[in-house]
Amino acid sequence: MLDIVFAIAAIAIVLGIAWFMSNDKKNIQFKGIAFMLIAQLIITWFMFNTEIGQNIIKAISAAFNKLIEFGRSGVEFVLGGLAFANPDNPQVFFFDVLLIIIFFATILSVLTYLKVLPWLINLLGGAISKITALPKIESFNAVNSMFFGQSEALLAIKSQFHRVTENRLYIVSASAMGSVSASIVGAYLSMLPAQYVLVAIPLNMFSALIIASIIAPVKVEDEDDAVDINDVSGSKSIFEAMANGALDGGKIALIVATMLIAFLASLELVNFLIGSLISGLTLQEVLGWILSPIAFLMGVPAGEISQAGGIMGLKIITNEFVAMLELQAAMEGMSEKAVGVLSVFLTSFANFSSIGIIAGTVAGINGEKGKVVSRFGFKLLIGATMASILSATIAGLFI
Repeated sequence: MLDIVFAIAAIAIVLGIAWFMSNDKKNIQFKGIAFMLIAQLIITWFMFNTEIGQNIIKAISAAFNKLIEFGRSGVEFVLGGLAFANPDNPQVFFFDVLLIIIFFATILSVLTYLKVLPWLINLLGGAISKITALPKIESFNAVNSMFFGQSEALLAIKSQFHRVTENRLYIVSASAMGSVSASIVGAYLSMLPAQYVLVAIPLNMFSALIIASIIAPVKVEDEDDAVDINDVSGSKSIFEAMANGALDGGKIALIVATMLIAFLASLELVNFLIGSLISGLTLQEVLGWILSPIAFLMGVPAGEISQAGGIMGLKIITNEFVAMLELQAAMEGMSEKAVGVLSVFLTSFANFSSIGIIAGTVAGINGEKGKVVSRFGFKLLIGATMASILSATIAGLFI
């Protein structure tokens, strides 16, 4: 019972902060927000507490695992058996996790070329728009962000940018930051329990929309409530789509690897400097103290809140991969609830580096709007982080 009380308190605090940050409190669509909160509760209950939901998670997880096997066969051929010396216990993160992204990106590119994904995204986006009363561009972008990365999701609506006001720009940017790319979900599943990662994807989509539509409410005329998905793929054939997807996946894998090297090395440097001042102290411990009250309200058991807060803080100041590696190493000694809550919290792009990625992408589409994103970048990170807290709190109610 106390868990429910704390969860309600956490949700109320998050929504209250978002309301306080709102730039147009009179136009907040509370009805749509209530519908999205109810949808989150139903989805989480269904996936975690029903046999059908569990079977769906198992089926999706099995499909991803099979795809990972296919991807590994390609990596193993190229590397001549150097990778996967022990497939049940990956030893080389770049080989065993990151290079799998190439195959997933290829599949996404082919499905986009065949218009399977655009059809599905448009269908789901239209349904969400009707349920939530949000405009179609925002709803389409939110669903699109579940499949593609931050840059790709925003580029998909570049032809609609003439309709995007500052508040609408905040919402689409928040959806991009609060999401993950399907091309790297396989990498996440190699590190964290599948059920929490898979449930986090729709939860984070709704959470990003909830928080963003409170902070930056929108109300558009009918002529500005349209979205065009006819030219979402630039490929001229299925083979070109495969090649483009593979190249994009390779870039993502190298970017993630580069970021991990930089962030992990920097983390070690910071911990060395902190430890030289106060023996044994680390940045993770400092972040743990700061964020432990939030972790407690999210449902993490009291004895694990400091460790959980440190992992949450790592995600915010570095990226989700750094934090996932930290959680993966600590999972054996943590409770199921702590692992579940943290896994959901980590499954998003809400971190400092994403501000630059999103601002740079928008600037490439429209220079003036890129400046706008840079101006509200920190506000964007706060909103996306609160969305992750909201998702994790709701998940924690059913673990």
